Amino acid sequence: MVLKDNKFLVTGAASGIGKALVLALIEQGASVVALDLNQEALLALEKETDKKKLKTKVLDITDKKATTEIATEYMDIDGIINNAGIIQPFLRVGELDYKAIERVMQVNFYGTLYLTKAFLPHLLKRPEGYIINVSSMGGFLPVPGQGIYGASKAAVKLFTEALYAELRDTNVHVSIVFPGATNTNITKNSNVTAPKDTTATNYSLTSPEEAARKIIRGILKNKSRIFTGKDSRSMDFLYRISPTFATNLIARKMKSLLGGIE
Repeated sequence: MVLKDNKFLVTGAASGIGKALVLALIEQGASVVALDLNQEALLALEKETDKKKLKTKVLDITDKKATTEIATEYMDIDGIINNAGIIQPFLRVGELDYKAIERVMQVNFYGTLYLTKAFLPHLLKRPEGYIINVSSMGGFLPVPGQGIYGASKAAVKLFTEALYAELRDTNVHVSIVFPGATNTNITKNSNVTAPKDTTATNYSLTSPEEAARKIIRGILKNKSRIFTGKDSRSMDFLYRISPTFATNLIARKMKSLLGGIE
């Protein structure tokens, strides 16, 4: 797909990978509608780039009515990037309350679903359209302490793969993104307290800018699966050839974050 002179909509656009994607798309000659809950961060984003190429809007993607309305406001969108997402508190499923469970599913899965369904009829009318949904390494690999988050991202994965199959003979390209460990503020944005013991996550992090560059390259090549980190790609391979080994490996790494019980 050609990015120059096309218009993209990006959710979770005010920070992390979303912000890096907005800046990278504009650098490629695209214009962007940036959506986020954080109005202050959106205003800061406006100061960092060409305002002629950027429009910002505060939107709660879990609001079905609001997502439907924004699709009628921006019918000329050529591509959507469902990037917004949150993690859950670092707790076992049995310790997690239903309010936290429902919040994660609403943001990660239903937010992606609502926006995709709202824009799909318009994308099918464009000369060329694109849907990019951001899943997670936790969407194909079970991570103790992030079971509901993983379930929500696994739902995004299968939903996107079904979309790819359904739209493969149309003008709309579909990609699923699997970020590896990335240096973002998702913990803070999710209102989650980070574990004091960080030994389980003591490894190299991909920068949001590098993740965005890899996503952009994937979009340009119409790739159906995009990995943004070596850890994500290698764990995808390992899980496919030996699911039990990969699961036990992650369980051991997460042991210290969950009170020492695997």
